[in-house]
Amino acid sequence: MIHLAFIFHMHQPYYKDILTHRTDLPWVRLHGVKDYLDMMQILEKFPRIHQTFNVVPSLLEQVEDYTAREVQDKFLELSYQDARELTHEEKAFILNNFFSINKEKVISLFPRYYELWFKKQKNQEFNAQDYLDLQVWFNLAWIDPSFRAKYPELRKIISKGRFFSEEEKRVVLDKQLEILEEILPAYKKYCGSGQVELSVTPYYHPILPLLCSTNSAKEANHQSILPGREFRYPQDALAQIESCVKFYKDRFRIAPRGMWPSEESVSESILPFIIKSGIKWIVSDETILFKSLKKKERDTALLYQPHLLKRREGEVKIVFRDRNLSDMLGFVYHGWKAQNAVADFMAHLGNINKAFKGKDILVVIAMDGENAWEYYANDGHDFLELLYKNLSEADFIKATTVSEYLDSHQARSKIKHLCAGSWIYANFNKWMNNPSKARAWEWLLEARKELDKKGAAIPEVKKALAWKQIYILEGSDWFWWYGEDPDGSFDRLFRLHLQNFYAIIEAPAPKYLQRTLNA
Repeated sequence: MIHLAFIFHMHQPYYKDILTHRTDLPWVRLHGVKDYLDMMQILEKFPRIHQTFNVVPSLLEQVEDYTAREVQDKFLELSYQDARELTHEEKAFILNNFFSINKEKVISLFPRYYELWFKKQKNQEFNAQDYLDLQVWFNLAWIDPSFRAKYPELRKIISKGRFFSEEEKRVVLDKQLEILEEILPAYKKYCGSGQVELSVTPYYHPILPLLCSTNSAKEANHQSILPGREFRYPQDALAQIESCVKFYKDRFRIAPRGMWPSEESVSESILPFIIKSGIKWIVSDETILFKSLKKKERDTALLYQPHLLKRREGEVKIVFRDRNLSDMLGFVYHGWKAQNAVADFMAHLGNINKAFKGKDILVVIAMDGENAWEYYANDGHDFLELLYKNLSEADFIKATTVSEYLDSHQARSKIKHLCAGSWIYANFNKWMNNPSKARAWEWLLEARKELDKKGAAIPEVKKALAWKQIYILEGSDWFWWYGEDPDGSFDRLFRLHLQNFYAIIEAPAPKYLQRTLNA
């Protein structure tokens, strides 16, 4: 019997300026209306499909900001703005940003949206109605197809197609906020149903081994470029873990059992903190398993089982994702017809079952739960519903949460030393291995040292905000994008967060923050 554990990871960087409560990037809101809710609701049709969803507290915190109307979203404000009153700068921004969704799988489905896209390519002038229709279509297209079909008011607007009114635009935008309001209640409902398990990631999505020591990058890749001075704050790794567990308990009234370390990044140094937090299992990539066991060849007998990390502080179980099957769903199947993709996936599982002669094994599919579906037809619904139907009917497959499996199957294999690395090539190159990334760590170190230096003198009301800003700055996304940030938005946001930190502690911001790190 194959016990198939899907783990879908839901994450967005912390976009909000904590001093002004503004955000210039809309991706929490837009993925919120496209991915975070419907991915669970699909399961209502398939009660035999049990799944694990991994949530990042900093993402859910930002969703709560929207539902409490405590964030000012530049994209949303410009969407609400009367099209007849847009300034030249606002029009330019809308033209440059309101086609930010997959052209082939989304824009091309809607004649008016596609017409406006072509008009932009030809540099033709837009009139007020064009801008209004673009405001509507950008926001409407991001709403998941299941919601566009569910709500009569949205179906009516889609049927009309063009020449929208300001009132119709407000219907679309207001509906987005209503959908966001459903996310957390739905998570609580499904988590309590037994069909869904929620696991968690350290609060602001940091790379835990690098917080313990940036020198960990050398353990994973001996040639890694390091910052000039070591960033070494294991206490911050502990704080990020403890705060995520507290957030989870506060929202869901139970303790989380599972953790997806950010980017599946692990090392020996982080295990005591995870064990101390009460987490029972973690997940990483198969390459980390084989590296830890010093296996040069892929061994599925080792892959398709849980392993035990028994240390002086206690123990935690670890499961490893099947990289090939996970990546097929994440990066390949979107280019296939749904029937062919599902048939191929089921054939893979059939071959695995034959190879193990019906023995009980655990196959883990761990992948991004939001970004993949934009590249699928119908936002992945056709593929997922057919896949879940086939899985439900297969007599050799049981779709399970990770904890369900671990409750009935012991981890018999022990890993004595867990190698450092992430799910990307089993190293930390994405967050360390170029001069811009190394400099970013140096800038963060300067800020962190300043907090140590001034900490006692900072008023209590500002001290909590200063710590929050530092923890935000420790998030993985800023370092990921350095050296490959196409429009510089993450560079600007990282420097903004740093400038805010110095403003909070009432210290002059270093002059280097005025220039881009991408230069």
